[in-house]
Amino acid sequence: MQNNLYWHSIFVLTGIFFLLGLYSFVTDNSSKVASSMHVLHSPNHQNKKKVNILFMMADQHRGDCIGAAGAEYVSTPNLDRLAKEGILFTRAYSSVPSCTPARTSILTGMSPWKSGQIGYTNIPNYPVEGPAIFTSNGYTTHAIGKNHFYPMRNKHGYQEVELEEGWYTATNGLEECDYTLFFQKNAPGKNINEVGLSYNHLRGGRFFPFEEYLHPTYWTADRAVQFLNHHPKDEPWLLKVSFQRPHSPLDPPKRFVNSIDTNKIQMPSIGEWAEKKFGKNKSSMELNPNASNGVFPDSEIKESRKSYYEAISYVDDQIGRVIQALRETGELENTLILYTSDHGDLMGDHHLWRKCRPYEGSTRIPMIVRWPASLSLKANRGQISTELVELRDVFPTFLDASGIKIPEVMDGRSMLDIVKGKQWRTQLEMEHAQIYEPDNAWVALTDKRYKYIYFTLTGTEQLFDLKTDPNELNELASSANPPKKLLADYRTKMVAYLKERGEEWVKNDQLVIQPKPI
Repeated sequence: MQNNLYWHSIFVLTGIFFLLGLYSFVTDNSSKVASSMHVLHSPNHQNKKKVNILFMMADQHRGDCIGAAGAEYVSTPNLDRLAKEGILFTRAYSSVPSCTPARTSILTGMSPWKSGQIGYTNIPNYPVEGPAIFTSNGYTTHAIGKNHFYPMRNKHGYQEVELEEGWYTATNGLEECDYTLFFQKNAPGKNINEVGLSYNHLRGGRFFPFEEYLHPTYWTADRAVQFLNHHPKDEPWLLKVSFQRPHSPLDPPKRFVNSIDTNKIQMPSIGEWAEKKFGKNKSSMELNPNASNGVFPDSEIKESRKSYYEAISYVDDQIGRVIQALRETGELENTLILYTSDHGDLMGDHHLWRKCRPYEGSTRIPMIVRWPASLSLKANRGQISTELVELRDVFPTFLDASGIKIPEVMDGRSMLDIVKGKQWRTQLEMEHAQIYEPDNAWVALTDKRYKYIYFTLTGTEQLFDLKTDPNELNELASSANPPKKLLADYRTKMVAYLKERGEEWVKNDQLVIQPKPI
């Protein structure tokens, strides 16, 4: 019996040693094979997580209202930090500076004429839309806040939307976004419009009358924080966080009401040309709170501007919450962050208010891009660029960062090309169909030095030297000694740009005065 056990033990041990030797041979050689094929099939390369995209925007945020851009009168520490860690574009524009066409430029990556959106109309569905591209490439695509799509629940390629549209003020509950439902649930019996300001009121000096967590700016940031905290870490995402403020109503929380130094508030820039045209339209914001132009008392203007700056500071404050949540997930250095706006707000410049104008307060927008370390870009952070960028460049930038091919239909470009030192466009065109006043239909172009504007219903021309006159105070075309050759050169450039549109725009190589709005 003992003899049988002895030989059984020897057999088992021999088998174990044989199997161990076989395992060693297989693993040793398989590692050599893997090593020899490392370039083609690197496990690290195959499993490398795609870059996340954090797309943040506000509504109606002027491009000069950021501390990093030199604005001492507004507090934006979080945007300033993004600029310090990335690149700030000081010549970023909205080619059609009103809500829906500007958002079309973002959605499609196309120029206004190509997308068909040259004025304030509903956004149609397009065959190629940026969010859908990311969805089809394995990204979780989620939009929070204001989309301004119609119908409201049209997702335009996003998988999920949580909406704060701002329409509740104007529609009195006929269309209920997610924020409205949240407010009704958490503040039963309260009037969501208790602040007493409608969707386009110019008036300032009021504050949000409820607890801060009920404010739409807070709600938008809070939903973004929840997304970041609960999204699976191994799944790439595109998150759009779209604040409805600082678009009116101007209703910052009480704690922000004294955050702006009143002595630093800049009063509007008024060109002599604007004084001639609008200077007689004296009014009051109390009597005419939705005006697109008007000469209002200084006290009302200062109060309106102060509340606008406070609304921007509050958006910045909530952006800080979102970025901190991103940092805590450990995904900051694998996430490209971009901040922008759909258009600016003239805030009384040239006696004009709101947007839809060719002037800097309306057309120029913030644009900040912070690239993650995971992209391994050999570029200095804290750059300030004067290159001409536009909203059509937003999704091409996202696609480039994510390694996804940019569709040919998009005529925007990746702004990372600028970071990499590549050549960029030297001219940018802008326009808007007729709106507000009967003559306010225009096409404009800029090459950074000059801005040429052609009003299509009157044939009026304007020319500004943005280098020496950034506030557009001195209009050269109607001056005592207009620069005729310079005007002719820019007129020729405009003809070349509009010629493809046909004889409604250019005939016999001359700009056409249109008999009616297009």
